Amino acid sequence: MATTTRTPETHGTTRTHNDCDPATRVTRSLLGYGVLAGPFYVSVALAQVFTRDGFDPAVHQWSMLALGDHGWIQVANLTLTGLMLVAFAVGLGRALTPGRGARWAPRLVAAYGISLVAAGAFRADAAYGFPVGTAEGPGDISWHGMLHLAAGAVGFTCLAVACFVLARRYTADGRLTWAVFSRIVGVVFLAGFGAVAVGAGAAAANLAFTAAIVLVFGWITAVALDRYRRTVSPS
Repeated sequence: MATTTRTPETHGTTRTHNDCDPATRVTRSLLGYGVLAGPFYVSVALAQVFTRDGFDPAVHQWSMLALGDHGWIQVANLTLTGLMLVAFAVGLGRALTPGRGARWAPRLVAAYGISLVAAGAFRADAAYGFPVGTAEGPGDISWHGMLHLAAGAVGFTCLAVACFVLARRYTADGRLTWAVFSRIVGVVFLAGFGAVAVGAGAAAANLAFTAAIVLVFGWITAVALDRYRRTVSPS
């Protein structure tokens, strides 16, 4: 849907964002993937959380939804979300240039997107009774389970660092509320990741990590919307 803006040079006439030059339209389209990625991932995951037999959100992490007969749904969810984030990262780089964070913020977000694709390709190991029929307890770690954990560790770390990189950009731009918000999200996300890393299988750790995932995807959506609204055609 087109939105309108008034410009001094048109003396009260209006123009729509559909009148953007081609480069701006491409940038805004790429940023749009960042708006969609979080709601898409969270809604698809939650739909499975409440419908998959044997899945307990207090015990099992969302990545384990990739296991079992319907695991392809979560694999597709991880892959598509990861690709959307890579596209968003390209748009973010275009939207931030020139200025602080224009190089590293997009790279870090893209690394997280790639890690999601890798997490879908290398599935987590069955554990704690899921899928149904799996023995209770943490179980053995396979080679693909190890790669899954490695992808998560790299991706989560990159995304947390991206929060702080963008916080510096917001500070440089004089947008202190956004800077504080980004730093809080980075800290909370790191804390949630640390909690699940040392307390896998513990209800409090899993729920804290799930909350951190929802929060950081909300942050991505907010940042994408912010950059989308601020990306305009050169005069």
